[in-house]
Amino acid sequence: MRKTILATAVACSCVSFFASFSTFGQDAPANTAAVATAQDHADVQELVRQLQMLKVNYAQEVRKLRALDMQVQALQARLTGKTTPNPIPAEVASTEATSGAANTANAGAVESTQAASTTQSAQASTSAQTRSVQDVLEQQQNAVFNRKFTFENDLTYNHYDRAELTLNGFLALNSIFLGNIAIDRVNSDSLTYDMIGRYAITPRFSVNLDIPYVGRNTDYQQGGAGGSAAALDEHTSTGRGLGDVNFSVNYKILTETPGRPDTVLTLGVTAPTGRAPYGIKWVNVAPNSQYEQFAVPTKQPTGNGLWQATLGASFVKTMDPAIVFGNIGYIHSFERSFNDIDTDPQINTPGSVRLADVFYYGAGLAFAFNDRSSLSLSFSDRINGKDSLRQSNGPWTKIIGSQANAATLNFGFTYALNPHTTFVTVLGMGMTPDAPNFTLTFKVPYMF
Repeated sequence: MRKTILATAVACSCVSFFASFSTFGQDAPANTAAVATAQDHADVQELVRQLQMLKVNYAQEVRKLRALDMQVQALQARLTGKTTPNPIPAEVASTEATSGAANTANAGAVESTQAASTTQSAQASTSAQTRSVQDVLEQQQNAVFNRKFTFENDLTYNHYDRAELTLNGFLALNSIFLGNIAIDRVNSDSLTYDMIGRYAITPRFSVNLDIPYVGRNTDYQQGGAGGSAAALDEHTSTGRGLGDVNFSVNYKILTETPGRPDTVLTLGVTAPTGRAPYGIKWVNVAPNSQYEQFAVPTKQPTGNGLWQATLGASFVKTMDPAIVFGNIGYIHSFERSFNDIDTDPQINTPGSVRLADVFYYGAGLAFAFNDRSSLSLSFSDRINGKDSLRQSNGPWTKIIGSQANAATLNFGFTYALNPHTTFVTVLGMGMTPDAPNFTLTFKVPYMF
């Protein structure tokens, strides 16, 4: 009996051992597989994270490369005056295409789209600044060297309004004026059409020809006619015809660098092709009045009547998207003799005329704010001394009131109509009595 119980216990122990061994053999592979799956998942997540970081860094580097390439293209265009588009480098384009084919993650697609959008915006901005800058430089005659031929149509309107009070009498009891009071007023309007051609012979040398046609209308008013302050006389004088033709040459003596501006030297000659103001007769339009003389010219001049030489320099410094410019110059008039310099219709007086030299200067700022347009603000001033007249073999006589200081504040707007044509308008406001009340100019240069 005891042997039977012992044999049974041994058999149960063997069965339990083999059952435990069998269970251990089945659980071990399962645990091993679970551990391996968790490790692989962690490795995949780490690789995905690294891939995403590489994609983000790659997109940033692509943007940096494109921005750098566009800066180089813009600098080259500024130096050469060309407005070629900014191509994407072949290496960057090829790399981007390969990455786009291999990139299937949403994050990578978003980064690629943002990079492309940034590149297009930067290219549009650079192209806009280049065209706008070139248009502004064209107005400062600094970009004509890179355009073989430019034909420009200009239309300029000037308005003057002057009034003077003339007292002919005396003051009684320090408060009562006894005598005649006359009010003289002059309103003058002029319209000038200029045909201008510019031809670049070399990248540094160009020639310019300006042929103007001038129309003038001047209205003279005088109060106090016939001894009555309430009476008013009025008469109009007109004139139109060819103005003084100007020929000039431009030479670029310095090219812009980070430390100096573009510098262009200008030498010009003006021919007296217009009607000279000397010898034009003034007639009394109120011959029956015994109290006043109201004389007006029979016609208006269209030129100054003298040969002139101009020496000037212009300076331009680009500071994208702004441009700073300035100019300074000197105009010398050559003495000339005329068969008649008298305004009296009954007298002919041969003589000579000598105009005072003119000094001019100006400065301004232009800002290109989109792909076609720009705004400018500038100040200009012309200063000259007294002119002189003399009869044949007589002494020189200064003309009282002939000195002038004409300062103008200018506001300009430039708009590119197409790749070859630009529309420019400039409004000038007179800052001194010798300057026009206002000037309005329209220009349409066409670049071949």
